[in-house]
Amino acid sequence: MFENAGEVAGQVWNALNENAPLGAKDLKKAAKVKTEKELYLALGWLLREDKLVVEGTEKEPVFSLK
Repeated sequence: MFENAGEVAGQVWNALNENAPLGAKDLKKAAKVKTEKELYLALGWLLREDKLVVEGTEKEPVFSLK
């Protein structure tokens, strides 16, 4: 799972670039990510690179690109 973190982050970035803003469930589907762990690993990657905006609530975050 960790070997392809950058690849999954790219899929998430592309999905957000085309469809933002998205909640976690819709983002997982749009990016064709298999597991929630992979999704949140990719989101962490994008946060670390300062490419992500997180809004909404703690229970229902909404993601978009900067």
